[in-house]
Amino acid sequence: MGFIADSLNRVQPSPTIAVTTKARELKAAGRDVIGLGAGEPDFDTPANIKAAGIKAIEAGQTKYTAVDGIPELKAAIAAKFKRENGLDYKPSQVSVGTGGKQVLYNALLATLNPGDEVIIPAPYWVSYPDIVMLGGGKPVFIEGKMANGFKITADQLEAAITPKTKWLILNSPSNPSGAAYSAAEMKPLTDALLRHPHVWVLTDDMYEHLWYADDYKFVTPVEVEPKLYDRTLTMNGVSKAYAMTGWRIGYAAGPEKLIKAMSTLQSQSTSNPCSIAQYAAVEALNGTQDFIPSNAKLFRERRDLVVSMLNQAKGISCPTPEGAFYVYPSIAGCIGKTTPSGVVIENDSVFTEQLLESEGVAVVQGVAFGLSPHFRISYATSNEALEEACRRIQRFCGNLRS
Repeated sequence: MGFIADSLNRVQPSPTIAVTTKARELKAAGRDVIGLGAGEPDFDTPANIKAAGIKAIEAGQTKYTAVDGIPELKAAIAAKFKRENGLDYKPSQVSVGTGGKQVLYNALLATLNPGDEVIIPAPYWVSYPDIVMLGGGKPVFIEGKMANGFKITADQLEAAITPKTKWLILNSPSNPSGAAYSAAEMKPLTDALLRHPHVWVLTDDMYEHLWYADDYKFVTPVEVEPKLYDRTLTMNGVSKAYAMTGWRIGYAAGPEKLIKAMSTLQSQSTSNPCSIAQYAAVEALNGTQDFIPSNAKLFRERRDLVVSMLNQAKGISCPTPEGAFYVYPSIAGCIGKTTPSGVVIENDSVFTEQLLESEGVAVVQGVAFGLSPHFRISYATSNEALEEACRRIQRFCGNLRS
């Protein structure tokens, strides 16, 4: 019997973190590397939020707090849900964790029994299936086809639901594809869920404020179908919209029995999130929101730049995403081709390895997100870096031979 728990054999280290780490190592070794793997804004945390963190330190707010969030932050989260989403939650229905990842982990480990199924549309954020498997559950994947904007249909959802289905995880706007469901697109999915009252909904709204289509308005499932309120966990956080990835504050709201179970689990793992980060998050949610539209405008410009340049690369087809800060281009036209050094591009893993090796551009292979042959670029970096990276990708693809 091995020393390491068998449960860890079911999971892998995060591929996105692995790519970012590899890029940093190569840079430290003197290589000219452009890292496009990390899913974090390059903007600095806004000054008012930083000031709130400093004020909390100076006021001595450096002790343990309530396990799953200070009252001030829970109140700010409840106010946010009412103000922006039209949803009524009491503070007792709110959980605050060390980033959205812990919130997901708490919810799934607090509810899954061996054999329970969790439906995950692909492409998906890399951590969803691994967290499900750590909890003893079984991921069930539905392919969101590129031809359908990487979105699933109600028929696909109905076909995937079984008596063992416990959760549907829905992420809109999506990491990695940037796909965002409109109210009209969400409604058939919520209608299908009403026909299966044993299925709960875990909605990951982390990219709520990052969408670009003029005719799109963000919606979360319970907004579209209030009857799902009693079996939905609505998750969000401050990382993406407020450029606070390192502060590690995620949150969710849902039925009290689930929130209480999540709190019990958190009390025996990390206990409270960082006290200082919590007070900064209060200011993020209650303070000015003026920078969000201007940041989104910059992201939209970057998106358009990257989509345009990638579609000029041989063998690449890059759809235009509605939100988040990722593109998820297809490299179907590159599969089977050969690099100048004689390496055959058999799949997207080989593509990304060779791109990093020959051109110093770090991206994440599509297989990590459950849909190949693709790769993901995070365009949360400067225009100059994006232009140079896309030129290198164009050159790499142009050098491939049939």
